[in-house]
Amino acid sequence: MTAQRRFVRRTVLAVTASVAALMLAACGNDGDSKASGGTATASSTATGGHNAADVSFSKEMIQHHRQAVEMAGLAAGHASSAQVKTLATKIEGAQAPEIKTMSGWLTSWGEQVPQDMSGMDSGMNHDMSSSATPGMMSDADMGKLEKASGAAFDTMFLSMMVEHHEGAISMAKTEKADGSYAPATELAADVITAQSAEITQMDKMLGKS
Repeated sequence: MTAQRRFVRRTVLAVTASVAALMLAACGNDGDSKASGGTATASSTATGGHNAADVSFSKEMIQHHRQAVEMAGLAAGHASSAQVKTLATKIEGAQAPEIKTMSGWLTSWGEQVPQDMSGMDSGMNHDMSSSATPGMMSDADMGKLEKASGAAFDTMFLSMMVEHHEGAISMAKTEKADGSYAPATELAADVITAQSAEITQMDKMLGKS
């Protein structure tokens, strides 16, 4: 009788231990699941924080910058002024990396990066939403710039780039006012500072001040 009771007691203890182990495992899995969920939420928050204004700014400024880079690229073979060539190199060096940065934002947000139409032989290459985006040159304007050379190119390039920069500054001010994605509003502030200084420089080169 005593042996039987010991057997029953050992069996009960073993069952109890097994149940306790299963419960601990279940709790552990639940904790892992919650932890994973928390990590995913934090990650989503880290990559979010943007709004429609940030998306519009990035898409339009990419196209705007592409045209500026295209204009700047003409200077090496068409300009006669060393100052114009140096300025063009500076503009290209500043805006090309910003195009990559904004393209990366759009990709991370699940948005489509605008198609790059620059460098195409058709008349579509220059007229990139020029009617909707401030400061964008028309296809006709770009055609004139491509055909110009020497001092005529210098004057035309500077005049067009001043207008182009003014458009970019207008877009950047809108982003600073309406955007919510900190890196985008910071880039907008940089655009305002850098391009305002370049407008002053170009005005002097044009003899306006």
